[in-house]
Amino acid sequence: MARMFKFGGSSLKDASAVRNVASILHRFGDENLVIVVSAMGKTTNALEEVVAAHARQDGSAKQLMDQIRQFHYSLAQELLPEGHEVFVALNDTFVEAYWVLDEPPHANYDYMYDQIICVGELASSRIVQAFLQHDGLPTLWLDAREVIITDDIHREGWVNWEETGKRMEAKVRPMLSQPGFVLTQGFIASTMDNATTTLGREGSDYTTAIFTFCLNGESMTIWKDVPGVLTGDPRLFANVTKLDRLSYREAIEMTYYGAKVIHPKTIKPLQNKSIPLFVKSFIDPEGEGTLISSDIEDLYPPIVTLEQQQTLLSISTRDFSFVAEHHLSLLFQKIADLRLQVNIMQNSAISFSICVNHAPDKVDDFISGIEKDFKVQREDELELITVRHAQPDLLDNLRKGKIIFLEEHIRDTVQFVAKTVPMMSRIEN
Repeated sequence: MARMFKFGGSSLKDASAVRNVASILHRFGDENLVIVVSAMGKTTNALEEVVAAHARQDGSAKQLMDQIRQFHYSLAQELLPEGHEVFVALNDTFVEAYWVLDEPPHANYDYMYDQIICVGELASSRIVQAFLQHDGLPTLWLDAREVIITDDIHREGWVNWEETGKRMEAKVRPMLSQPGFVLTQGFIASTMDNATTTLGREGSDYTTAIFTFCLNGESMTIWKDVPGVLTGDPRLFANVTKLDRLSYREAIEMTYYGAKVIHPKTIKPLQNKSIPLFVKSFIDPEGEGTLISSDIEDLYPPIVTLEQQQTLLSISTRDFSFVAEHHLSLLFQKIADLRLQVNIMQNSAISFSICVNHAPDKVDDFISGIEKDFKVQREDELELITVRHAQPDLLDNLRKGKIIFLEEHIRDTVQFVAKTVPMMSRIEN
Protein backbone atom coordinates (compact mmCIF):
# COMPACT_ATOMS: atom_id res chain seq x y z
CA MET A 1 0.00 0.00 0.00
CA ALA A 2 1.11 3.52 -0.72
CA ARG A 3 1.55 6.30 1.78
CA MET A 4 0.25 9.81 1.09
CA PHE A 5 2.26 12.96 1.86
CA LYS A 6 1.13 16.57 1.69
CA PHE A 7 3.45 19.58 1.54
CA GLY A 8 1.90 23.04 1.89
CA GLY A 9 2.92 26.43 0.61
CA SER A 10 5.28 27.29 3.48
CA SER A 11 7.30 24.13 2.82
CA LEU A 12 7.76 25.20 -0.84
CA LYS A 13 8.23 28.95 -0.47
CA ASP A 14 11.63 29.15 -2.17
CA ALA A 15 14.39 27.05 -3.72
CA SER A 16 15.94 26.19 -0.36
CA ALA A 17 12.57 24.95 0.90
CA VAL A 18 12.09 22.75 -2.17
CA ARG A 19 15.53 21.23 -1.62
CA ASN A 20 14.55 20.52 1.99
CA VAL A 21 11.42 18.69 0.82
CA ALA A 22 13.58 16.61 -1.52
CA SER A 23 15.92 15.74 1.37
CA ILE A 24 12.93 14.50 3.38
CA LEU A 25 11.67 12.42 0.46
CA HIS A 26 15.07 10.77 -0.02
CA ARG A 27 14.37 9.00 3.28
CA PHE A 28 11.46 7.26 1.55
CA GLY A 29 13.10 6.59 -1.80
CA ASP A 30 12.21 2.88 -1.84
CA GLU A 31 8.52 3.43 -1.03
CA ASN A 32 5.38 4.10 -3.05
CA LEU A 33 4.26 7.63 -2.23
CA VAL A 34 1.54 9.91 -3.51
CA ILE A 35 2.78 13.46 -2.90
CA VAL A 36 0.29 16.34 -2.89
CA VAL A 37 1.68 19.88 -3.10
CA SER A 38 0.10 23.28 -2.60
CA ALA A 39 0.91 26.52 -4.39
CA MET A 40 4.26 27.97 -3.37
CA GLY A 41 4.44 30.45 -0.50
CA LYS A 42 1.75 33.13 -0.79
CA THR A 43 0.99 32.44 -4.46
CA THR A 44 -2.71 31.80 -3.89
CA ASN A 45 -3.08 35.21 -2.21
CA ALA A 46 -1.31 36.83 -5.17
CA LEU A 47 -3.55 35.02 -7.65
CA GLU A 48 -6.63 36.18 -5.75
CA GLU A 49 -5.44 39.73 -6.43
CA VAL A 50 -5.22 38.85 -10.14
CA VAL A 51 -8.81 37.58 -10.10
CA ALA A 52 -10.03 40.73 -8.36
CA ALA A 53 -8.10 42.97 -10.76
CA HIS A 54 -9.50 41.15 -13.78
CA ALA A 55 -13.02 41.56 -12.40
CA ARG A 56 -12.40 45.30 -11.92
CA GLN A 57 -10.88 45.63 -15.40
CA ASP A 58 -8.42 48.21 -14.10
CA GLY A 59 -5.61 47.06 -16.37
CA SER A 60 -3.40 45.57 -13.64
CA ALA A 61 -4.31 41.86 -13.91
CA LYS A 62 -1.68 40.89 -16.48
CA GLN A 63 1.03 42.86 -14.70
CA LEU A 64 0.23 41.01 -11.47
CA MET A 65 0.25 37.70 -13.32
CA ASP A 66 3.63 38.61 -14.86
CA GLN A 67 5.08 38.94 -11.35
CA ILE A 68 3.76 35.51 -10.35
CA ARG A 69 5.09 33.98 -13.56
CA GLN A 70 8.53 35.52 -13.01
CA PHE A 71 8.66 34.24 -9.42
CA HIS A 72 8.13 30.67 -10.62
CA TYR A 73 10.60 31.00 -13.52
CA SER A 74 13.26 32.41 -11.19
CA LEU A 75 12.73 29.65 -8.65
CA ALA A 76 12.94 26.98 -11.38
CA GLN A 77 16.16 28.57 -12.65
CA GLU A 78 17.69 28.21 -9.17
CA LEU A 79 16.80 24.53 -9.03
CA LEU A 80 17.22 23.23 -12.57
CA PRO A 81 19.64 23.61 -15.49
CA GLU A 82 19.02 26.00 -18.35
CA GLY A 83 16.91 24.47 -21.11
CA HIS A 84 15.17 21.96 -18.81
CA GLU A 85 11.79 20.84 -20.14
CA VAL A 86 10.05 22.22 -17.04
CA PHE A 87 10.25 25.72 -18.56
CA VAL A 88 8.08 24.59 -21.48
CA ALA A 89 5.56 23.10 -19.03
CA LEU A 90 5.53 26.33 -17.01
CA ASN A 91 5.02 28.38 -20.14
CA ASP A 92 2.04 26.24 -21.15
CA THR A 93 0.56 26.58 -17.66
CA PHE A 94 0.75 30.38 -17.66
CA VAL A 95 -0.41 30.70 -21.27
CA GLU A 96 -3.72 29.13 -20.24
CA ALA A 97 -4.05 31.70 -17.45
CA TYR A 98 -3.36 34.58 -19.83
CA TRP A 99 -6.07 33.25 -22.14
CA VAL A 100 -8.55 33.74 -19.30
CA LEU A 101 -7.30 37.29 -18.81
CA ASP A 102 -7.68 37.98 -22.54
CA GLU A 103 -11.42 37.35 -22.22
CA PRO A 104 -13.94 39.69 -20.56
CA PRO A 105 -14.58 38.85 -16.89
CA HIS A 106 -16.92 35.89 -16.55
CA ALA A 107 -20.37 36.64 -15.15
CA ASN A 108 -19.80 33.98 -12.50
CA TYR A 109 -16.96 35.33 -10.35
CA ASP A 110 -16.41 31.98 -8.64
CA TYR A 111 -16.05 30.20 -12.00
CA MET A 112 -13.48 32.78 -13.12
CA TYR A 113 -11.68 32.44 -9.78
CA ASP A 114 -11.20 28.70 -10.22
CA GLN A 115 -9.87 29.00 -13.77
CA ILE A 116 -7.17 31.44 -12.64
CA ILE A 117 -6.36 30.25 -9.12
CA CYS A 118 -5.41 26.73 -10.28
CA VAL A 119 -2.22 28.14 -11.84
CA GLY A 120 -0.55 28.16 -8.41
CA GLU A 121 -0.83 24.43 -7.79
CA LEU A 122 -0.11 23.50 -11.41
CA ALA A 123 3.10 25.59 -11.56
CA SER A 124 4.26 24.43 -8.12
CA SER A 125 3.76 20.76 -8.95
CA ARG A 126 5.61 21.10 -12.25
CA ILE A 127 8.67 22.57 -10.54
CA VAL A 128 8.72 20.14 -7.61
CA GLN A 129 8.24 17.08 -9.83
CA ALA A 130 11.02 18.23 -12.15
CA PHE A 131 13.41 18.87 -9.27
CA LEU A 132 12.71 15.51 -7.59
CA GLN A 133 13.36 13.77 -10.89
CA HIS A 134 16.54 15.80 -11.38
CA ASP A 135 17.61 14.96 -7.79
CA GLY A 136 17.44 11.21 -8.39
CA LEU A 137 13.90 10.51 -7.19
CA PRO A 138 11.81 9.07 -10.06
CA THR A 139 8.51 10.96 -9.91
CA LEU A 140 5.47 10.90 -12.20
CA TRP A 141 3.36 14.07 -12.58
CA LEU A 142 -0.43 13.76 -12.34
CA ASP A 143 -3.09 16.39 -13.04
CA ALA A 144 -5.49 16.07 -10.08
CA ARG A 145 -8.30 17.43 -12.26
CA GLU A 146 -8.27 14.18 -14.21
CA VAL A 147 -9.23 12.11 -11.16
CA ILE A 148 -10.98 14.29 -8.54
CA ILE A 149 -14.46 15.10 -9.83
CA THR A 150 -16.87 17.51 -8.16
CA ASP A 151 -20.24 19.08 -8.81
CA ASP A 152 -20.36 22.40 -10.68
CA ILE A 153 -20.30 24.68 -7.62
CA HIS A 154 -17.11 26.69 -7.89
CA ARG A 155 -14.74 27.57 -5.04
CA GLU A 156 -16.38 24.92 -2.82
CA GLY A 157 -16.88 21.85 -4.99
CA TRP A 158 -18.48 18.76 -3.47
CA VAL A 159 -16.71 15.55 -4.38
CA ASN A 160 -18.40 12.95 -6.57
CA TRP A 161 -16.94 10.04 -4.62
CA GLU A 162 -18.13 7.28 -6.94
CA GLU A 163 -16.67 8.82 -10.10
CA THR A 164 -13.52 9.92 -8.28
CA GLY A 165 -12.96 6.40 -6.97
CA LYS A 166 -13.30 4.89 -10.45
CA ARG A 167 -10.83 7.35 -11.92
CA MET A 168 -8.33 6.79 -9.12
CA GLU A 169 -8.34 3.06 -9.79
CA ALA A 170 -8.07 3.52 -13.56
CA LYS A 171 -5.45 6.29 -13.57
CA VAL A 172 -3.46 6.34 -10.34
CA ARG A 173 -3.31 2.66 -9.41
CA PRO A 174 -1.27 1.78 -12.53
CA MET A 175 1.08 4.70 -11.82
CA LEU A 176 1.72 3.32 -8.34
CA SER A 177 2.71 -0.03 -9.80
CA GLN A 178 5.78 1.67 -11.28
CA PRO A 179 8.91 2.51 -9.27
CA GLY A 180 9.02 5.96 -7.71
CA PHE A 181 6.56 8.58 -6.57
CA VAL A 182 3.37 10.10 -7.95
CA LEU A 183 3.15 13.87 -7.49
CA THR A 184 -0.03 15.90 -7.90
CA GLN A 185 -1.78 19.11 -6.85
CA GLY A 186 -3.91 19.91 -3.85
CA PHE A 187 -7.01 22.11 -3.82
CA ILE A 188 -8.00 21.72 -7.49
CA ALA A 189 -10.48 19.38 -9.15
CA SER A 190 -12.78 19.28 -12.16
CA THR A 191 -16.42 18.93 -13.10
CA MET A 192 -17.65 16.13 -15.36
CA ASP A 193 -17.47 18.72 -18.16
CA ASN A 194 -13.76 19.37 -17.48
CA ALA A 195 -14.18 22.83 -15.95
CA THR A 196 -11.67 23.46 -13.15
CA THR A 197 -13.14 23.65 -9.65
CA THR A 198 -11.57 24.04 -6.23
CA LEU A 199 -12.30 22.34 -2.92
CA GLY A 200 -12.32 25.38 -0.65
CA ARG A 201 -9.47 27.55 0.60
CA GLU A 202 -6.59 25.58 2.13
CA GLY A 203 -8.08 22.43 0.59
CA SER A 204 -4.85 20.53 -0.13
CA ASP A 205 -5.19 18.49 3.08
CA TYR A 206 -8.61 17.39 1.89
CA THR A 207 -7.19 16.46 -1.52
CA THR A 208 -4.67 14.19 0.17
CA ALA A 209 -7.42 12.57 2.25
CA ILE A 210 -9.40 11.91 -0.94
CA PHE A 211 -6.42 10.12 -2.50
CA THR A 212 -5.81 8.22 0.74
CA PHE A 213 -9.41 7.06 1.00
CA CYS A 214 -9.87 6.11 -2.65
CA LEU A 215 -6.55 4.24 -2.88
CA ASN A 216 -6.79 2.61 0.57
CA GLY A 217 -3.58 4.27 1.64
CA GLU A 218 -1.46 2.88 4.44
CA SER A 219 -1.28 6.29 6.12
CA MET A 220 -1.40 10.03 5.43
CA THR A 221 1.19 12.57 6.58
CA ILE A 222 0.83 16.36 6.59
CA TRP A 223 4.20 18.14 6.76
CA LYS A 224 3.92 21.49 8.59
CA ASP A 225 6.14 24.20 10.07
CA VAL A 226 5.06 23.20 13.59
CA PRO A 227 6.11 20.06 15.53
CA GLY A 228 2.60 18.60 15.44
CA VAL A 229 -0.90 19.49 16.59
CA LEU A 230 -0.66 22.10 19.33
CA THR A 231 -3.11 23.17 22.03
CA GLY A 232 -3.23 26.65 20.47
CA ASP A 233 -1.65 28.83 17.82
CA PRO A 234 1.82 29.70 19.19
CA ARG A 235 1.65 33.06 17.39
CA LEU A 236 -1.40 34.00 19.45
CA PHE A 237 -1.17 32.11 22.74
CA ALA A 238 1.63 31.46 25.21
CA ASN A 239 2.48 28.12 26.80
CA VAL A 240 1.00 25.91 24.08
CA THR A 241 2.00 22.25 24.08
CA LYS A 242 2.13 19.51 21.47
CA LEU A 243 -0.44 16.73 21.54
CA ASP A 244 1.27 13.38 20.90
CA ARG A 245 -1.96 11.55 20.08
CA LEU A 246 -5.48 12.55 19.14
CA SER A 247 -8.60 10.58 18.41
CA TYR A 248 -10.38 11.15 15.11
CA ARG A 249 -13.29 12.63 17.04
CA GLU A 250 -11.14 15.16 18.89
CA ALA A 251 -9.37 16.12 15.67
CA ILE A 252 -12.70 16.60 13.87
CA GLU A 253 -13.94 18.83 16.69
CA MET A 254 -10.73 20.88 16.70
CA THR A 255 -10.67 21.43 12.95
CA TYR A 256 -14.40 22.16 12.77
CA TYR A 257 -13.95 24.84 15.40
CA GLY A 258 -11.09 26.48 13.55
CA ALA A 259 -7.77 24.77 14.31
CA LYS A 260 -5.68 25.73 11.27
CA VAL A 261 -3.26 22.81 11.36
CA ILE A 262 -5.63 20.54 9.39
CA HIS A 263 -8.41 21.32 6.90
CA PRO A 264 -11.82 20.52 8.50
CA LYS A 265 -12.90 18.02 5.84
CA THR A 266 -9.73 15.96 6.08
CA ILE A 267 -10.42 13.62 8.98
CA LYS A 268 -13.72 11.94 8.10
CA PRO A 269 -12.55 10.04 4.97
CA LEU A 270 -9.63 8.67 7.00
CA GLN A 271 -11.83 7.74 9.95
CA ASN A 272 -14.21 5.85 7.66
CA LYS A 273 -11.37 3.44 6.81
CA SER A 274 -9.36 3.72 10.06
CA ILE A 275 -6.34 5.15 8.24
CA PRO A 276 -3.87 6.89 10.57
CA LEU A 277 -2.95 10.54 10.01
CA PHE A 278 0.42 11.95 11.06
CA VAL A 279 1.17 15.66 11.44
CA LYS A 280 4.94 16.17 11.29
CA SER A 281 7.44 18.99 10.96
CA PHE A 282 9.37 19.60 7.75
CA ILE A 283 11.77 21.64 9.89
CA ASP A 284 12.43 18.66 12.19
CA PRO A 285 11.48 15.58 10.16
CA GLU A 286 12.93 13.26 12.81
CA GLY A 287 10.46 14.62 15.37
CA GLU A 288 7.67 12.39 16.58
CA GLY A 289 4.83 14.69 15.48
CA THR A 290 1.20 13.91 16.29
CA LEU A 291 -0.67 10.70 15.50
CA ILE A 292 -4.41 10.91 14.81
CA SER A 293 -6.06 7.50 14.83
CA SER A 294 -9.02 5.44 16.04
CA ASP A 295 -11.05 6.79 18.93
CA ILE A 296 -9.40 6.44 22.29
CA GLU A 297 -10.64 7.52 25.67
CA ASP A 298 -8.15 10.05 26.90
CA LEU A 299 -7.86 13.27 28.85
CA TYR A 300 -6.92 16.40 26.92
CA PRO A 301 -5.68 19.74 28.15
CA PRO A 302 -7.61 22.89 27.19
CA ILE A 303 -7.39 23.47 23.44
CA VAL A 304 -8.01 26.98 22.12
CA THR A 305 -8.78 27.99 18.54
CA LEU A 306 -9.32 31.48 17.20
CA GLU A 307 -11.16 32.35 13.98
CA GLN A 308 -10.72 35.96 12.95
CA GLN A 309 -12.66 37.90 10.31
CA GLN A 310 -16.09 36.74 11.47
CA THR A 311 -19.49 38.28 10.74
CA LEU A 312 -22.44 38.01 13.11
CA LEU A 313 -25.93 38.24 11.62
CA SER A 314 -28.90 38.66 13.95
CA ILE A 315 -32.11 37.97 12.05
CA SER A 316 -35.66 38.76 13.13
CA THR A 317 -39.03 38.77 11.38
CA ARG A 318 -40.40 42.10 10.19
CA ASP A 319 -43.81 41.47 11.70
CA PHE A 320 -42.39 40.64 15.17
CA SER A 321 -43.72 37.08 15.01
CA PHE A 322 -41.69 34.24 16.44
CA VAL A 323 -38.92 32.74 14.32
CA ALA A 324 -40.79 29.54 13.59
CA GLU A 325 -39.92 26.33 11.75
CA HIS A 326 -40.90 27.62 8.31
CA HIS A 327 -38.69 30.68 8.82
CA LEU A 328 -35.73 28.50 9.76
CA SER A 329 -36.34 26.28 6.76
CA LEU A 330 -36.12 29.27 4.43
CA LEU A 331 -33.00 30.62 6.13
CA PHE A 332 -31.20 27.27 6.06
CA GLN A 333 -32.02 26.88 2.38
CA LYS A 334 -30.44 30.26 1.64
CA ILE A 335 -27.40 29.29 3.70
CA ALA A 336 -27.08 26.01 1.78
CA ASP A 337 -27.54 27.65 -1.61
CA LEU A 338 -24.74 30.14 -0.91
CA ARG A 339 -22.59 27.63 0.98
CA LEU A 340 -22.08 30.07 3.79
CA GLN A 341 -19.69 28.66 6.39
CA VAL A 342 -21.71 28.86 9.63
CA ASN A 343 -19.52 28.50 12.71
CA ILE A 344 -22.10 29.04 15.45
CA MET A 345 -25.83 29.68 15.61
CA GLN A 346 -28.29 30.60 18.33
CA ASN A 347 -32.08 30.80 18.26
CA SER A 348 -34.48 32.68 20.52
CA ALA A 349 -38.21 33.33 20.26
CA ILE A 350 -37.88 36.41 18.07
CA SER A 351 -34.39 36.19 16.58
CA PHE A 352 -31.94 33.81 14.95
CA SER A 353 -28.21 34.59 15.04
CA ILE A 354 -25.44 33.06 12.98
CA CYS A 355 -21.70 33.67 12.99
CA VAL A 356 -20.13 33.09 9.56
CA ASN A 357 -16.73 33.41 7.98
CA HIS A 358 -16.37 36.90 6.53
CA ALA A 359 -17.19 36.54 2.84
CA PRO A 360 -18.61 39.92 1.78
CA ASP A 361 -20.14 38.80 -1.52
CA LYS A 362 -21.91 35.80 0.02
CA VAL A 363 -23.07 37.73 3.09
CA ASP A 364 -24.42 40.54 0.92
CA ASP A 365 -26.27 38.02 -1.28
CA PHE A 366 -27.70 36.30 1.79
CA ILE A 367 -28.99 39.55 3.27
CA SER A 368 -30.48 40.78 -0.01
CA GLY A 369 -32.18 37.41 -0.45
CA ILE A 370 -34.02 37.59 2.89
CA GLU A 371 -34.47 41.31 3.59
CA LYS A 372 -38.02 41.33 2.21
CA ASP A 373 -39.17 39.14 5.10
CA PHE A 374 -36.49 39.70 7.75
CA LYS A 375 -34.57 42.45 9.45
CA VAL A 376 -30.85 41.79 9.71
CA GLN A 377 -28.43 43.35 12.15
CA ARG A 378 -24.83 42.86 10.99
CA GLU A 379 -21.57 43.11 12.89
CA ASP A 380 -18.24 42.61 11.08
CA GLU A 381 -14.60 42.34 12.20
CA LEU A 382 -15.34 39.90 15.02
CA GLU A 383 -13.44 36.88 16.28
CA LEU A 384 -14.73 33.47 17.28
CA ILE A 385 -12.91 31.87 20.20
CA THR A 386 -13.49 28.19 20.90
CA VAL A 387 -12.19 26.35 23.95
CA ARG A 388 -12.31 22.57 24.16
CA HIS A 389 -12.03 21.06 27.67
CA ALA A 390 -12.45 24.53 29.11
CA GLN A 391 -11.36 25.60 32.59
CA PRO A 392 -12.93 28.61 34.36
CA ASP A 393 -9.70 30.55 34.91
CA LEU A 394 -8.73 30.19 31.25
CA LEU A 395 -12.15 31.40 30.11
CA ASP A 396 -11.92 34.41 32.41
CA ASN A 397 -8.55 35.35 30.92
CA LEU A 398 -9.81 34.96 27.35
CA ARG A 399 -12.81 37.22 28.03
CA LYS A 400 -10.71 40.07 29.41
CA GLY A 401 -10.83 43.23 27.31
CA LYS A 402 -13.54 41.91 24.99
CA ILE A 403 -17.16 42.67 24.22
CA ILE A 404 -19.02 39.35 24.06
CA PHE A 405 -21.79 39.34 21.45
CA LEU A 406 -22.80 35.69 21.70
CA GLU A 407 -21.75 32.75 23.86
CA GLU A 408 -22.55 29.03 23.73
CA HIS A 409 -21.71 26.14 26.06
CA ILE A 410 -22.03 22.62 24.63
CA ARG A 411 -20.75 19.92 26.96
CA ASP A 412 -17.00 20.55 27.29
CA THR A 413 -16.84 23.15 24.51
CA VAL A 414 -17.31 26.89 25.01
CA GLN A 415 -17.58 29.34 22.12
CA PHE A 416 -17.93 33.09 22.15
CA VAL A 417 -18.13 35.70 19.42
CA ALA A 418 -16.30 38.81 20.56
CA LYS A 419 -14.62 42.06 19.66
CA THR A 420 -11.52 43.32 21.43
CA VAL A 421 -12.06 46.67 23.13
CA PRO A 422 -9.30 49.16 22.18
CA MET A 423 -7.07 49.93 25.16
CA MET A 424 -7.93 53.66 25.10
CA SER A 425 -11.64 52.87 25.30
CA ARG A 426 -11.00 50.67 28.33
CA ILE A 427 -9.05 53.45 30.02
CA GLU A 428 -11.75 56.01 29.31
CA ASN A 429 -14.44 53.72 30.69
